[in-house]
Formats: sequence, C-alpha cells, structure tokens
Amino acid sequence: MKKLLSLPANLVGYFHKLQNADRQEWFCTSDPTDHKLGSGGGTSWLLEKCRENDAPHKPFNDWLKQEKRILLHAGGQSRRLPGYAPSGKILTPIPVFRWATGQCFDQNLLSLQLPLYEKIMEIAPQGLHTLIASGDVYIRNNEPLQEIPQADVICYGLWTDPSIATNHGVFIASRENPDVLDYMLQKPSVEELGQLMATHLFLMDIGIWILSDKAVELLIKRSHSSSNKEFRYYDLYSDFGLTLGMHPKINDPELNTLSVAILPLPGGEFYHYGTSRELISSTLAVQNRVHDQRMIVQRHVKPHPAMFVQNAEIEIPLTADNSNLWIENSHLGKGWKIHNQHLFTGIPRNEWTIEIPAGVCIDIVPIGEKAYAIRPYGFNDAFKGPLDHPSTLFMGHPFKQWLETRNLSWPTSLLNPDTDIQSAALFPVSHSIEEAEEILKWMIHTPGSDTGKALWLKSRRLSADTISAQANLIRLFGQRKEFQIKNWSFLAKNYEKSVFYQLNLMDAAQKFVTNHIDLPHPLPSGCNRMTRIRDHMFRAKVLQLSGKEFLPEENKAFALLREGLIESVHSQKLSPGRSVYADQIVWSRSPVRIDLAGGWTDTPPYCLNEGGRVVNIAIELNGQPPIQVYIKPNPANRIILRSIDLGAMEVITTYEELHHFTKVGSPFSIPKAALVLSGFSPDFSDIRYSSLEEQLQTIGGGLEITLLSAIPAGSGLGTSSVLAATILGALSDFCGMGWDKNEICRRTLILEQLLTTGGGWQDQFGGVLQGIKCIETQQGFEQSPSVKWLPDMLFTEPEYKSCHLLYYTGITRTAKNILAEIVKGMFLNETKHLHLLKEMKEHAADLSDAIQKGCFPTLGTLVKKTWTQNKALDRGTNPEAIEALIRQIDDYALGYKLPGAGGGGYLYMIAKDPEAAVKIKRTLTQNPPNKLARFVEMTLSKKGLQISRS
Repeated sequence: MKKLLSLPANLVGYFHKLQNADRQEWFCTSDPTDHKLGSGGGTSWLLEKCRENDAPHKPFNDWLKQEKRILLHAGGQSRRLPGYAPSGKILTPIPVFRWATGQCFDQNLLSLQLPLYEKIMEIAPQGLHTLIASGDVYIRNNEPLQEIPQADVICYGLWTDPSIATNHGVFIASRENPDVLDYMLQKPSVEELGQLMATHLFLMDIGIWILSDKAVELLIKRSHSSSNKEFRYYDLYSDFGLTLGMHPKINDPELNTLSVAILPLPGGEFYHYGTSRELISSTLAVQNRVHDQRMIVQRHVKPHPAMFVQNAEIEIPLTADNSNLWIENSHLGKGWKIHNQHLFTGIPRNEWTIEIPAGVCIDIVPIGEKAYAIRPYGFNDAFKGPLDHPSTLFMGHPFKQWLETRNLSWPTSLLNPDTDIQSAALFPVSHSIEEAEEILKWMIHTPGSDTGKALWLKSRRLSADTISAQANLIRLFGQRKEFQIKNWSFLAKNYEKSVFYQLNLMDAAQKFVTNHIDLPHPLPSGCNRMTRIRDHMFRAKVLQLSGKEFLPEENKAFALLREGLIESVHSQKLSPGRSVYADQIVWSRSPVRIDLAGGWTDTPPYCLNEGGRVVNIAIELNGQPPIQVYIKPNPANRIILRSIDLGAMEVITTYEELHHFTKVGSPFSIPKAALVLSGFSPDFSDIRYSSLEEQLQTIGGGLEITLLSAIPAGSGLGTSSVLAATILGALSDFCGMGWDKNEICRRTLILEQLLTTGGGWQDQFGGVLQGIKCIETQQGFEQSPSVKWLPDMLFTEPEYKSCHLLYYTGITRTAKNILAEIVKGMFLNETKHLHLLKEMKEHAADLSDAIQKGCFPTLGTLVKKTWTQNKALDRGTNPEAIEALIRQIDDYALGYKLPGAGGGGYLYMIAKDPEAAVKIKRTLTQNPPNKLARFVEMTLSKKGLQISRS
C-alpha cells in the first residue's frame, strides 16, 4: 500500500534516510513554493507528482487503479507549533502511552496514525483507492471498524459537542435519513448547530476521506485552471466538500452527483497537534484516557500530569510548579531555572546559567555543519500578522513592546513594520554555544544582557520560514538519537518507574545491539513474574542478534511462564484412588475442534496480559468421536500404556519412568504427563510414597490405559490437547477426583506446560465442550473461560450442512515450532503481533455475531478473514502446496482455513451453496495433492466429552 506525503520542502530530501523508509512504499514531495494549492489542489499535485515518479508514461487513470494509497498532508509552515516546524509536525515524537504495550520508544505522530488508515484501506471496497488524511492529528478507534459501503466519497466523522464541532467541518444529515449526507458546513457557529439539532444530526469531520477513482478524477479537474495546465487553489473541505450531499451548498452539476457515505468512527477519539498548547493537552488527554490502575504498567507518578520529557537529559528537579512542560531532544543543565508553559526542543549540551520566564519556549535548530539558529518564542505565539500590529505576539507580548523594552528603536532599518512575523529575520545564527547563552538571555529577559544585544545586532538572522528551509535535519535527528541512546540505559535501569518492559522489546533489542548499549543488570527474583519473563526474552533476543548464545535466557523465560501456570495446581495436591470395580472399564471419548476465529488469542502470554476470545466448533469425524481413551484396573502394581493407532506399548513401574514425558519422540508423553498431574508423582501427590509401586499398591493395583486417535498426526484439529483432556477426564472418573469439564480443560493447559509444548486453552475447550461456542477469558494467570453457546442453524440446517467440507490434505506439520516463534513475539511485545492479536480478538466477536444473526455469507467471508489473519501472523502457515490446493476451489468457496496453527493437516471449507460444494468435492477428488488426501465426513458434536463405564 503506497504512502504519499506532502512535506515541508526541506524535509523531502531527508525523509527516507531519517525514517529508514523504502522509496517504493513512500513517496514524498512538497507543494510548489510560488503559490498555495489548498488541500484539494495539494491532493491533486501530490497524486500527479507520484505518478510522474512511478509511471511517467502510464495514463493517470490506469495508474490510479493499480493499487491503494494513503495521502497525508503534512506540509505547511507550522506557525503555531514552531518547535517542530523544521522537522515537520508529522514526525513529532510522541511519548509512549503509560497504558499501552508494544509501542516503540522512538514513535512519532506518523507511526501512531498510520495503522488506522491502513486498516481502513484494507477493508475498503474495490474502486476506492485513495485515502486522504491530515498529518497533524492522531485519531484512534476503540471498536472494530464497520463495513465500508460502495460510494464515490467516504467521510469519517465523530459525534461531538457543538462547542467542539464549531472549529471544524461538520456533516449534516436529517434525523429521518441519518445515513445520508444532506450537506456539509465549514466551522458553523454554535447557534447554527443548536438550531439544526431539532431536525438534523451532525458529525464532526475528522479529515479522513476516501475517494473513488471517479471522485479523484473530478477533484483533479477542479484543481486545474480553466486552461487545464496549471494547478490552482482548491480546498478539499470548503470547496469540494460543500458540493456534496442531497442539498449541497455549492452548485456543481458534476460534483453534485457524487454519492457520499458518512461513517461515524466506532469508538473514535480525535487529538489535534496543531499548536504548542495542543501538543501538551492532546498528549495528556491520550495518556489519561485510561484510569484503571490495573491497566497502567508504569508505576511512576509525575509531579504534574502535564509534564513530558523524552529524548532529553535534565539535571534539575521538576516540581508541580512546572506544569505544561515539554522537553524533547534537549539538555537542561544544573544552571537552568524554569517555570511553566515551556516547550524546549533541540537544545544541545550546554553549561548555561539561565532562568526561563513562564510562557517562554526555546527551539534551537542546527544550521549548516556547526551553527545554530536560536529561536525563543511564546507559548501562545501564533506567528501570524505584521510586526506593527498590536495583536502580533512575540514571546507573549506585542512585538513592538518587545523591541521597546530592549532599547531598539521603532521603526528600525533592521525590520520592516509591514513584514509578516513568520517572514521577519528575528532569529540569530550562532557558531558558539556560549554566545547562544548571551543572546538568549537578552532576547527573553528585560532588560537583558548588553553583550547579548550586541551579538544579536551583528549576527546573521533568519526568519521562521528560513530556519525551516535551511535546518540541517541530519544534525537535529542525530542529536536526538544521542539522547535516546543514553535514555535507553536509564529506562532499563529504572524499570519500576519507566515504560521499558511495556515497549516493543524486539525493537528495543535491535536498538541495543545497533548502538552497542550494555544490557542492564538482571532483575531480582522478587520482581513481577511477567516482567521477569519479558526481561529474559529481551536478553535472549539481544544475545541472538549479537551472535551469542541465547537459548539459556530464552529457556528461562519459558520456564517462568510454566511455573506461573503450574503454581495453581501445586497448591492443590491430590490423592488419587480407584473408584471402579475390578472388572470395569472407563471409556472416555471426545470430538475435535475447528477454530473459526480468535485462534492465538488464547495462548499465553497474550491471554494472560489481555484475555482471549475464540469461536470454535466441536466435530465428530465419520460419525464417531475420533479421540478415545480406555482405562481399566491392572492387578499388578504397574501402569501399562497402549496406543492402538501407533501400535505401541510401554510398561511403567517407577516415578522416574513417568517423569520421562519430555523425552522427544515418546508415543506416551501425554498420558505420562497426565498421570503425573493427576497425583501419580511426589510433585502433585498429597501423600508421600516411597515409590510408584507403593502408591499403586495402596489404591488397589495398577492401571491399563489404551489410547485411540483416529486422526493423522499434525492434523490441525487440536488433537494433542483434546487427547490430553480426554485422558485427564478418564483419570478423573477412574480415580474419583470429580473434575468437571472446566477443571479438565484448565489442567490440560497445565499439562501442555509440563510437556513444554506450550499452547492455549481453546483446543481442549473446543473439543470437550459440545457445539458452537464463543469462549472468552480475562487477563491473569488464572484463566477461567466463560462460554457462550451459539445457535447451530448455519451448520445443521439442510441448506447449509452440505456446504461445510473437511478435506485431509495429506500434508502434516508440527505446531510447536510455529507456536514458539509467535509466543516469543508475544513475550517481546512485538507491535505487529499485538496489533494482529487485538484484531483477531475483535474479529472473533464479529464472527460470533454473524452466527447469532444467522448470516451464512458473512460467516463464510469472516472465516476467510481468519485465514488471512493467520497468514499475516506467520506466513509459514500457508505453504505453496496448500496455496495451490486453495487456488483450485477459491471460486466455489465463501471461506476456508487450515484449522489450528496451519501449515498442513485438514482444510476446512465453506462452499457458497450446495452446488458449489459438489464442484469442490469433484475438483479435489480428481486432483488430489497426494495419495493420502481425501474428504472426511464431519458432523457437529452435540455432546462433547463423554465418559462412561462398562
């Protein structure tokens, strides 16, 4: 998906290097310097320049249709936010949110806002190739995005109060027809909106517009002069926008016919970063959007909440008096004294002794190879208006007053009174940090230093515009990086009060290695378990990237996770007995499961941190529960294990033999671990025995356990977990432990940790519990799922039943390696993984809702989306052999997926209709990928796990 950026002219040449951005993915340009284009003309200019760069000989309309693209308007002079004018507001560094996990330490406004736009374009219908957004906002959504309708113009809006909407564009719709745009207004008065509320609804325009190819073509047409050769000023919102709707405010026969859809952004939040004040207030609002202390990882309480320090080194204490404070890419030494309402940006290392009056901000910008432009300004300065106008402020006072208090005559030959303050050469260039101190003292104090005045008068001075045009951004960003490198060590050392272990630790590990940062000291054993787990995995990743031995640290992370999950059963020691007659057999059997949505969200550590949600179905194969376990008494004091499908047998006489369940390749690892977990081990037994033989003798003899798994290995149907649960269920009945299905499944999760295979809880719950269900847990090591059963109409009614197909591909895989890599990403708070897992969790709710509503086409398309999500999480889940198989049936299927982790096993398909199901069967029967591939009859299980006795 191509990203097109309109940037300040000076930033264009630096952007790709500074952001390590791929030129094939990112295109940058700036508006022409000789005339303004507006947001509409600027959009057209940006598109035209990108086409000239990508495909100069291709017709514009053909180029437009070839891919989706996101346009961000991030140029402009940034008059009201001077501190980030040179580097562009869109690259403004934003502090890590105290409640968020997986953010990057060096994140900026661009990296925060882009994921939402990408998500919108991923679900946008065909023909909608162009999204336009503003670069000085951060927009969040807390709920899943709704379906995007087919229309020429899609506009997202927010429900908001008239007092806020009056500063923005507003979409107006009648109460009788709320989904249809009636017309658009630009910055209507509160009174006007108040009058409209009786008959209309309104949404505030948040600047996210999607245009069809037709709408783009018309926008470009309107952006050109009548000669159709030169661009002219044309605004997307106040010109183009007012031509839209049922009753448009501007008459334009072509544009008036464009169809429009207005979508409220679900759970939308809008944060503006247009001014110095908003930089602090919006950041504060985002930081404070979560007040639940259980969700806030950082334990540090600042002297004042409106106080932000990042990429900086400060040697002075901060107090509650220093409110509305922003320090970034700066050094404030011991000789500094500050007050409130300050923005400090770009200040190099110094040994100044200086006091900054309240409301004064300082931005220092590298010029050339060694010089600095020194720019003090006021917290509320707008950098707008002629110098002699009373409303034109400089450092919070009328500019004329600033001149007079510094004994400069007015008018002066140095400055033309008619000059716009943005273009006035006010800011001196200094080659000396010491001289810069003297100049600053004179500029910000009354009366100030005579030395500073003399230096100011003789210096080369630049305007705000010229500073942005001549800034050496390599030096500016290089200084920020130096502060960041030092901050990394500080953050890690002060982990209890910092955001370190909630960061994207994969990114952090790469930064540590690239910048040769020493690892922090190991965490104490009394530290929070999850923090210690992340610390060990972080260390492992740093060592791995450094080419050093890393497995010991990695193993410590997995061991701590196992210990945390196993602890709950260690405190519940068992005394297994024998609750059957000598001639009885306990027969336990279970269906297997197909996961429809939410897979991976049930896997520790994600479910421990965020809670999980899955939708799955329990199925029988060829009319039978495919997993079966038989337990009968054995008169000898020993345990006999048999596997019908594997043709294997093993005799157990000692605890030591039982504890060999982690032995690679053992056919009886699962039953051995189940026996240990059921109390046939000193670790889990309430009574101490000298040997296994003594324990078996005490309960009246041994056991014979026979297993039958009528499914090939590596099936993807949750076989191993379901088998473990089926064994535990049989042991519970045989030994009189009375576990219900929830307890059986909970102990299965522990059992898999004993086996070191890991895994989540959905496989066992999916098979043990009958039917179709949405299963959900809350955060915490104690995972106690709540189950909501869903109607089975879409799976059992004759018109739908034949559409559900299960095909054994003959291609097997082991989930353990796939699982381990994804779990490592969870440990490391990898942003990609966490975003995908959040989407998967939301997607499970959508699929559950589709089943509740009985919408068969939606069910199929959502299952296909599940498969897309699985592939995004790990491309290895979809080998070429599977992809080739899917290509044969794609036209006949609404959806399909490999159950489980993917890679092989069974392929589950939902045909479009019964006729399409017949075509799928014919196609794959005639063209199997191998000699083992075949269709298998699947039926919905209405009983789940069943246990009975002979």
